[in-house]
Amino acid sequence: MIAAALLATNTLLVLAVVIGFYKAWNIGANDVANGMGTVVGARTLTLRQAICLASVFEFLGAFLVGSHVTKTIESGIVPIDLFVAHPMMFGVGMLSVALASAIWLNIATLMSHPVSVTQSTIGGIVGFAMVCALGGPGCIHWAKLGTVAVTWVTSPLAGGIGAFVIYKGIVRYVLKSNHPVHRAKQVVPVGFAATLSIIFLAITYKGLAGVTIDRPLYQLLGITACIAVVSYSVVRVIIHFRTRGKTLESQEGGYAVVERWFGRLQVMTACYMSFAHGANDVASAIGPLAGSMQAFKCVLTPDMHLNPEVPVDPWLLAFGGAGIVIGLATLGYKVIIAVGQKITEITATRGFSAEFATASTVLACSKLGLPISTTFVMVGAIMGVGLARGFAALDFKRIRHIFTSWVITIPISAFFTAVIYWIFMALCGV
Repeated sequence: MIAAALLATNTLLVLAVVIGFYKAWNIGANDVANGMGTVVGARTLTLRQAICLASVFEFLGAFLVGSHVTKTIESGIVPIDLFVAHPMMFGVGMLSVALASAIWLNIATLMSHPVSVTQSTIGGIVGFAMVCALGGPGCIHWAKLGTVAVTWVTSPLAGGIGAFVIYKGIVRYVLKSNHPVHRAKQVVPVGFAATLSIIFLAITYKGLAGVTIDRPLYQLLGITACIAVVSYSVVRVIIHFRTRGKTLESQEGGYAVVERWFGRLQVMTACYMSFAHGANDVASAIGPLAGSMQAFKCVLTPDMHLNPEVPVDPWLLAFGGAGIVIGLATLGYKVIIAVGQKITEITATRGFSAEFATASTVLACSKLGLPISTTFVMVGAIMGVGLARGFAALDFKRIRHIFTSWVITIPISAFFTAVIYWIFMALCGV
């Protein structure tokens, strides 16, 4: 009997690794693709170039500065204390959550719908809590779940408003001016300085777990101001010398030049978003994996106990990063095309507006302690730049399909988790 239990536990450990990779693959295919969608949609980069760049920065972010500690139950929706004496139940539950979330991400990707990894994981946790023997509706922190759900509505709205305002400003002060290139010479250095400032603050001020600088905010703001001034000056000088003596307004009224310059900013912002995603969201891939592995080790080693946070070995970070990269390279094109070309027509100025608004919104909300979905913010931002051109510029049929997939993510993930959990428990003879 003991030998059979040990065999089942070791089998589940192996299965946890396989499921963890499958989930990472689906995160790469769906979630990662959002960041590069506008770059491809604006034709700033080809699909192959975007996938290559995103793969490099995703893996570097995951492996170099990915969180070395991950929460076993995301967002505190269910207390882990319930399962301290029942590690097998918890391990099977986390395994079910990971597999259910991965399956739904896979389905959404095949339908070219961008969905939230965090949302599908939380849905799975709710499903597990509802059906496990120690759970039920009473063990779920509904108030906490409600708070998180509110951000799923407000985050795309915030991204949309930000992108709308930024793009309207570019249209008014650059694209519709009498001399677009001349205005762009003034605006692009400002955009470059602002982009670098956002990236610096996001990375250093409690943005990425592995590289946060322990300094007061006023010192970081001072460094940021210096970076902004230097980068603005450098870009102004570069533009001046590269355009000296050239008549650029003749190239399609100067619009082609302006779009090309904003395209440079767009690529920089997209690369940062890929790096930050790899650093911050690799835990979404390996969190349930790390939690289930800890639980199964507790079964094999009675002296061990479940902890709400699990140390993550470097090989797991590399493992999760590799899975994300492979998913992006093999199936990510579906969501990249859907986000970059199907919602509204994207140009470099529109793409920059959407990406800058997304990065700024995510940074601001992170500092305020508000859990948001980058996917929701990005889609909202793309809708914002589309709305800036009028309702006719948006594909409402595509938007309706995306919103529908967001609404059904929680119940579908919960249902899948419940079914998978029952199957696993039956196979384990528990």
